[in-house]
Order: sequence, then C-alpha cells, then structure tokens
Amino acid sequence: MNDQALTFSELKKNLKKDFTTLPDFKIALLGDSPTQLLNQAIRGYAFSMGWNAKIWEADFDQIERQILDPDSDLYKQSPDFVLLFPSVQKLRIKFYQLSKEKQKGFANEITQQWRMLCSTLQQKLNTKVLLMNYAPYDDGIFGSFSSKTPFSFTGQVRAINVSLDNLSIEFKNLFLVDVNSMHALVGNESAFSSAVYINSGFVFHLNFLPRVALEVCQVIGAIKGQIHKCLILDLDNTLWGGVVGDDGWENLEIGDLGIGKAFTQLQQWAKQLKRRGIILCICSKNDEAIAKEVFEKHPDMKLRLDDIAVFVANWKTKVENIRFIQSVLNIGVDSMVFLDDNPFERNMVRMGIPELFVPELPEDPEEYLSFLESLHLFEIASLSEEDETRTKQYQEEAKRTVVQSAFANEDEFLESLNMEVTVSNFSGYNIPRVAQLTQRSNQFNLRTIRYTEDDIEQIGKNPDYTGLAFSLQDKYGDYGLISLVILKTETDHLFIDTWLMSCRVLKRGMEQFVCNLMVEKAIDAGLKKIIGEYIPTAKNGLVKNLLADSTFKQLGDKWILETTDFAPIKNFIHQSVLKE
Repeated sequence: MNDQALTFSELKKNLKKDFTTLPDFKIALLGDSPTQLLNQAIRGYAFSMGWNAKIWEADFDQIERQILDPDSDLYKQSPDFVLLFPSVQKLRIKFYQLSKEKQKGFANEITQQWRMLCSTLQQKLNTKVLLMNYAPYDDGIFGSFSSKTPFSFTGQVRAINVSLDNLSIEFKNLFLVDVNSMHALVGNESAFSSAVYINSGFVFHLNFLPRVALEVCQVIGAIKGQIHKCLILDLDNTLWGGVVGDDGWENLEIGDLGIGKAFTQLQQWAKQLKRRGIILCICSKNDEAIAKEVFEKHPDMKLRLDDIAVFVANWKTKVENIRFIQSVLNIGVDSMVFLDDNPFERNMVRMGIPELFVPELPEDPEEYLSFLESLHLFEIASLSEEDETRTKQYQEEAKRTVVQSAFANEDEFLESLNMEVTVSNFSGYNIPRVAQLTQRSNQFNLRTIRYTEDDIEQIGKNPDYTGLAFSLQDKYGDYGLISLVILKTETDHLFIDTWLMSCRVLKRGMEQFVCNLMVEKAIDAGLKKIIGEYIPTAKNGLVKNLLADSTFKQLGDKWILETTDFAPIKNFIHQSVLKE
C-alpha cells in the first residue's frame, strides 16, 4: 500500500497499467465543478493500493438533481461509494448573490441542504457516502473581523465545516474527506490556481490534486479494512537523540531543550496513537536491558514500557525482529508502519518485507513530526472504547505465548487458561466495536462484508437477522470483543452472512465454540440446516477450510451443515452468558 503522495503525472501513468486482475469497486462521483482530473487521480491511486476503481461521473454541477431525482442515472449505478465534491468557489457565488438579510442564515441553509441530500441518499442507496468539506476561503472583505459578523463569507465557511463534522456523526454511513485541513497544510498558493480555475473551472491545483485523491483512497481503504494497526519504532536517533549504548541514558537528547524537543513531540504523537488503539512496538539493535533503562529511568520520556505491546532489542536483523513482532501480534505486516532514522535499515526492511510500509523519514529530526502528521497513516472508519485497551491485550498475549511453551500439549495449555466467553446481541454499547471488527478483520473473515455502525444497528433491529458478539477472557486478562456472527433466517435454514474473528484468539477454540452455538440457534428456531459461503480474498485464505473443519459439507459454491447429525465440537471455553 503506497501512502506517500505521488505526482499527478505518476498517477496518470498508473492508468495505462493492467487493472484486470485487481478487485474492483464502484464510485459515483458528483461535483459542482469539473471532476475529470479528480477521476483520473483517484483511479491512479486506487491502482497503487491494489484496486480497480470504476468511477461513474455525473454531469457537471448535477449534485442535487442526481440525488433528488429517483430516476436519475445515479441510482442506476448501484455504487459502493458516492463521492460528493462541492467547491468553496461555487459556495462563494451563492453567498454573494443573496441579500444581506439572507446571508445571515447562509451556514444553516447550506447545512440543511446537505442534511436533506445525505438523508435521501441513505434512504435510497445502501452505500457509503464520502463528502468533501470546503477549503478555507479568505475573501479579504472583513479581515480578522470575519469571526464576529454573520455577513462574512469567510466566517460562514468555517461554520459550515463545523456543521458537516456534526452531520458525519449524525449519519453513520457518511464520511468526510477533509479538504479544509489539507488546504490549510499546504497553503492557498499550492492548493489553488486562479489561472486553472478561470480557464477550466477546476478548483484544485494539479500539485494539490494527488493529496486529495490519496485522502479519498485512504478513507475508502479504512472503510474496506485496509488500515494500519501497528507502529514499530526504532530507538537511537528515532525515539531519542543519541545512542544509548554509547552515551548512556542520562545523556540522551529528550525534553524541552534544543533538538530534544523534536523527539519528545514524536513520543507524544505516538502516545496519542496508542490511546486511539494503535499498537506500539519497539524494534532496535541494542542491548535490551540498556534500552529499557531509558523507559524506566529517564524523567523526560513520554513513552513508558507499559505503552509498548512488544519490545524487541537485540542484535538480529530488523527483518527477523519485525517478523517476530508480527508472529506475536498475529496481524498482517501490511497493517504495520516501521519508523527508522537509518536509510540503510529502512532499505533492508523494505527489501525483506515489501508489504510493510516504511516512510522515508526526513534527515532532520525537527521535521519528523510534521512529515508523519501529513501522511495520514492511520485513517479509521470507526472508533470504540476497546481501542484504548489494545496494548494491554497484546502484552497479555505475549505472556500466553511464553507460558504455552511449558505445556506438553495444546489441550493442557488451553484448559489451563480458564477461558470464559460472554455472548451478546448487537446493542448500543457494542455497536461501534462490532462495526469496527467488520471493517478491520481481513484474515479470519468468511465473506469479508464490511458494515458501518448504522448497518449494524439496522441488523440488530431486523427480526430476520441474529447478530451475536463474543467477548473472551482468561486468567491472564480480557481479550475484549473478538468475534461475531450474523445469521439470516431463510425459509428452511440459517445463512451465515458474516463469521469473523480477531486473529489474536486463533487456536483458542473460539471458532469451535461459535459453530456449536450457531447450531443451537438453528435448532431453537426449528431449522435443520445452516448454509455457509466462503468468498476468497487476497487475505482470508486462513478460513478457506473453516467450514469443512466445522463439519459442513460442500454443495456447489455453498456449504451445508445438517443440525440433526451434528455432534458438538470439542473446546475448552466455559459456558457462555447471553446478554440481551
């Protein structure tokens, strides 16, 4: 996955490459200004991320007509995503045409228009909507007084963008593409060209266009589950200034003075990522005891050992150590980011693990943070309370890995864990985590169907569906909500719409427990069959044999389990508790 900005010329070259082997999805693109160049940039970025984006473009300035007309071409497309591309330039024209009295209520009027359009889309299309917010615009009419008067277009744009933030909370299937922040980051001269706008109507500078296209693809990637979950950090001259083995922990550059401030800011940023649910790991060529001393003793360290899920410091290659970290975490290396100040080490890791994303850090540590912030490496489509406990969960898993080696066989180890599962229906408190699991789970995911919070809420209310969420704990700690199934009641059987699980609990017996419970649900409903389906992706080969291993029999492209012939599958998970 390429997260660093390509040029528009490079994106156009991608369009000449072979898309035929890539998985595709459909985007409906609607703008109030020309969209052809944005179309090209998005398709070019999609290719670099391993997708074939098939984009249908509405006619120029047809956003409202396409959405409000039930017979419009938009509704014939059945898109996976609708991308709405309004411009601040068109907004300015509307504002200037109003009387002074009507200008006062402009922000509210525009917000209500977007609420109506988003509501209409939600009612008519089962799709995800991406809405670009407005670029900042200073027309110079009120200057710094803009925030104090309702007659300032500059102030009204700010108010509208705040309202769009609130709309994205109101509509769970609505996701913002933050043009406003990107524009502010690069400045107006780099984001907008008056000459291009006057001559073509296009509102983005060609140098800015790739940033916008990348952000669109990153938001789509987050919705589709293509996200970064883990940040692996080098130590010497990356997390602090100096070499701890040579300089000693007392002489490292960290803190509020000089270059130490750059490393402190990077640590603070990493700590905020950890609080958001990103897993932090250490991979360093160092003596482990000496390296850990810094975390334990240095008063200016912002990161401490309890912030780190897996700490690896030795003299093996970083490729070997990152592979070890990956084995402990049991997540894909393409969901990891590795930071290292040394160009040689970066290149060695890139060659050894090409799927891993390794940013090309600037030479000057003063620029580390601003560079990393600009990449938007950790886009997400949902957030849950369990994100804050993820580091602790992986630390507990590392303990289990060590203890497991002391047992003669796997059954003895599993029995010793004293595992207990809680089974819950989909409800308000777990909906964010359930949606997040559907978006993030790639390997143990039978059909890889992605759902938003709104989708999960509707499934929970639909009597034709049974949604079950599974939380697991053992004597070492709480895994949290780690598995779910969505079962649809058909005429004479249950169909497995979704069966997924966090890879953190592989080989714990969870899949056997879930299968046993599905059979109980079918029998309770008076149904004699459960039908499953495996839809292969590039990442879910892990569950290729899940249905066969669960005693399902293949019939064409479906798998059938006869409940009358079923014998419960052995596992060591204690009796569940069902929470309504």
